[in-house]
Parts: sequence; structure tokens; C-alpha cells
Amino acid sequence: MELRHLRYFTTVARERSFTRAAEKLHIAQSPLSRQMRELEEDLGVSLFERPSRPVRLTAAGRFFNEHALEILRRAEELRITTRRFGEAGRRQFLIGFVGSALYGGLPEVVRGFRALCSGLEVVLLEMSTVEQISALKEGRIDVGFGRIRFDDAAIRREVIAEETLMVALPPDHRYLGVDSLSFQDIADEALVLYPKSPRPSYADQVLSFFRDRGRQPIIAQEVRELQTALGLVAAGVGLALVPRSVRHLHRDDVSYRPLAEPAITSPLIMSCRASDTSAEVAQIFALVHELYQSDAVRPEDGAA
Repeated sequence: MELRHLRYFTTVARERSFTRAAEKLHIAQSPLSRQMRELEEDLGVSLFERPSRPVRLTAAGRFFNEHALEILRRAEELRITTRRFGEAGRRQFLIGFVGSALYGGLPEVVRGFRALCSGLEVVLLEMSTVEQISALKEGRIDVGFGRIRFDDAAIRREVIAEETLMVALPPDHRYLGVDSLSFQDIADEALVLYPKSPRPSYADQVLSFFRDRGRQPIIAQEVRELQTALGLVAAGVGLALVPRSVRHLHRDDVSYRPLAEPAITSPLIMSCRASDTSAEVAQIFALVHELYQSDAVRPEDGAA
């Protein structure tokens, strides 16, 4: 099994069609189908339900897809960081981020930073907050945007926003007729939790909301990615609690309702090495402060 097989498989899973996947991959459909059969033979399981149109994954296929996406993401990070070490003559600035940060003010921050530092190659790497801490200490990233509160003498961190939460609902849910939901409304609903690993993570924040109120959440499924969680919500597997900015990730089959409890929020935290006094780090911190205190980042997206 090679990375090529993982890339082919995840493209078929995403497109839900061998024809469209072959077009995306710029290969003929026949060799793509052959590669997928060889992958199934190598694994000893069926990954696709046959016959089915559009293409549907088996339970083993869904499990494999989740982990294949993670392996491909890490391989891409490895490619980027290795190239960075081999290009000593080029100046790079690496930013780690949790996926949900992309739906709030982070894109505006990155655009502004690129404009200020036009001679700098800005690279974004998706990673959990825990992974960001290690990457900062090892010099693999320069700043990180995460959601977990932690104390580490080697890391400087600032909470730049406190986002209220929203409840992601499937298209046929009985709560679609209400404007907002209370904690009691969702306390006995099945939940789709993310990310599954590494921990601690945003998932532990969600679990703590229930523990603090003396409730045991009903976990329908735990997944690695936000997009996977929303896909399961759309399929009616359960509800999901997401930061408010995630509502900008538009899906026709998912609706969002605010959680009407102001004490339940998720922080967006910017971190860097405590010893890093570079001009670039000072500039991005200054830019973040400016943007999150102005109209550039809308207050309803959780600007502090």
C-alpha cells in the first residue's frame, strides 16, 4: 500500500464517483478501479458497497477513509517542513492552526500578514493544539492558533477570542423550528464528537460542559475531523457542538442554532515560543490585536 493508493481512495470517497475521481486525478477510470480492487485485496476487506450509485463506503471504508486523510495530511506536512530545511536561502513563516479557526478571522489575519511581510513565504499547517505545542518547541512552526487552555513556561499564549457555541442539526430535526437552544434541550441528544485524537482537544471542552452540569453525554460517534462530524450530523447520526464561526462552512444538509447559554464558549488562542522576539512574531501579534478589535473580524464570530 502506497500513498498513491490513499490519495486515489480518498478522492473516490470525496467525489462519491469513480468517474469524477478519475477526472480529478487525471487518470482513466479503468486503472483507478483496478487500483481500488488491489487495495481491497491488500487490506482483505471491502471498502465500497457494490453495486451502489453514488459510491458508498462500507463501515471498513469509512474507518479507512478517516485514517487515510490523516496520513495524507501528515505526509504533506512532512513534505513542506522538509523542504523548508532544504531551502535555507528562503525565509518562511509557518502557522499551525486547528481547522475551525479557518471559518473565523484567521484568513483575514493571514492576508494582512502576507501584505505586511511580502518577502516572507507564509505556510499554513493544520494540526491540533497539542501538536502545535510540540511543533513550536521543535521549531517546526512559528505561531499556532488553537483552542485548548494550557500552561507551559516555554510557550507564550494569548486568548484572542471567546466564541459562543452553536448546535449543528440535521435537515429533518425537530429543533429546526426554534431560534435557539438551551443546554437542557441537547442534554439527552446523541452527540457526534470531534476530534477523536490526539487529546486533550476541543472534544474534551465539550465533554466538560456536560460534566460541569452533572450530565453524562450520549456519544453517538467520535471522529477526527470537523468536516466528518458535520457529515455524520447531516446523516442523522447525532448533533454536534461547534464554535460559532463554523456556521460559515455552508452545507445544504446542516443547519445551525445558537446555544443560548453565555457561559459555554470556546477560546481561540494564539501561541508562540516564549523566547521568540522576532519582528515577524511581533507583527502578527500586533495584526491579530488590531483585527480582532475592529470590524475586520465580526463580533458575532467571537471577537474578544
